[in-house]
Amino acid sequence: MGIVARQGIKYSIVGYLGFLLGTLAVIYIFPNDIAFYGKLRFIMASAEMLLPIVVFGVSFSNVKFFNQARKENRHQNFLSISLGFVVFNFVVFSLLYFLINLLFPSLENSELWRMKMLIFPLILIMALSSVLNKYISNYKRIAIPNIFQNLFPKLANLGAFCLFFYLGFSEKFAYSFFLGMFVLALFGYVLYANKLEQITPNFSLDYIKKNQRWKEILNYSFYGFLGNIGYFIAFRIDNFMIGELINFEENGVYSIIMATLSFIMIPQMGINSISAPIINQSIENKDFKGLNIFYKKTSLNLFSLGLVLFCCILVGFPFLTDFIKNGDKLLAAQSLIWILGSSMLFDLATGFNGDIISLSKYYRFNIVMMLFLATLTVTLNLLFIYFTDLGIFGVALATAISLISFNILKIIFNYKKFGVSPFSNKMLYIFGICIAATGIALLLPDFNSNFLNLIYKPSVVLLLIIIVNHFAKIFPLEEYIKNLIKKNK
Repeated sequence: MGIVARQGIKYSIVGYLGFLLGTLAVIYIFPNDIAFYGKLRFIMASAEMLLPIVVFGVSFSNVKFFNQARKENRHQNFLSISLGFVVFNFVVFSLLYFLINLLFPSLENSELWRMKMLIFPLILIMALSSVLNKYISNYKRIAIPNIFQNLFPKLANLGAFCLFFYLGFSEKFAYSFFLGMFVLALFGYVLYANKLEQITPNFSLDYIKKNQRWKEILNYSFYGFLGNIGYFIAFRIDNFMIGELINFEENGVYSIIMATLSFIMIPQMGINSISAPIINQSIENKDFKGLNIFYKKTSLNLFSLGLVLFCCILVGFPFLTDFIKNGDKLLAAQSLIWILGSSMLFDLATGFNGDIISLSKYYRFNIVMMLFLATLTVTLNLLFIYFTDLGIFGVALATAISLISFNILKIIFNYKKFGVSPFSNKMLYIFGICIAATGIALLLPDFNSNFLNLIYKPSVVLLLIIIVNHFAKIFPLEEYIKNLIKKNK
């Protein structure tokens, strides 16, 4: 078994372990104090949203220019310069932030200002970790970094919450533990990078000055920065806006429902690594007919599996809240499931539309689209929060409208440039089957036991879909299960 296969298996194990840990915590732990969980989510979302400004794309440059620098034995010099740049950029960013708040004192009423002594160190730690993560990936090592990147943040959330809620420690102590886990992850990155190849700090600028390489590096980093900041603003702004402009309890409710809906996205795990080589080859060979067939098939698979999971969540969620502390607050917000879940399903139905653009000569369009998404999301959030009384439902609508618009524009672009589309008639058939199965399950009488209802209702949905699909042969379920079994042997 090659290193790529071994690392892929280990990466998947860590990914699913983190997903399982996060899911169990969201259902059984965090609802005990929704407001405190909302604070933790606000801290994390704020740091992630500002992170690209400090990194400024140099993490991507450590992949792009690694082999070139290694040929001259200057790859560690380039790493040192990158880390130094991040620290310098962080200092400049921090000074500008404090200067702006000095000029506009009203900004000091924000939650971001109140939590600055926690959020800003977290930004620096995550920025340094981001550069080291990309640097390590050059050695085809992704499993251990995945522990630091995905598992440690979940442990930070879980540990901080348990210290505060169950063990009675102060919020300050819990936040210290939260930050400490990220510090520990950073040390882990350093030790692991040093194990792969002993790190020798070298901050000489001769390498990037030679032939004015700094211009090429800066240009590439800038495009990485634009794409990254667009992504993080678009997908983290909801938690930031709710925490800043509504309240932390609502942020906690929103985050728990979002985490519950993340089940829908399970089919998407690993799709990029599987599809990217096929997309790339099809574009290079100008085999757009083959790409269209693959695009439709993959989109149908993602949509079908996601829709089945979504229907199970719809019929089971009201009964699940009976076993969750503060479940009444979650039940009152179950409309979020319909709003956010629908946008996630549309995202699955459109498949790898962004990857087609990224792997083509039009890759810069993806950056434009990501900035469009970020701008639209921020604008809609502000409009719904300030000019309606919808609260977190308005935030959910803003997120859904933005994500659907984002995907529609990419679909149009791909169809015009490559003649490919993710949609097929089979999607309508599977949609009709799932809606009918969900309707039947909802109409069936409930048992007195909500535990039985939690098992029985989703089971009815699954059984009806499997029976109808077996005869209609819309989705190749048997083939999918066989491939899944082979993959896990």
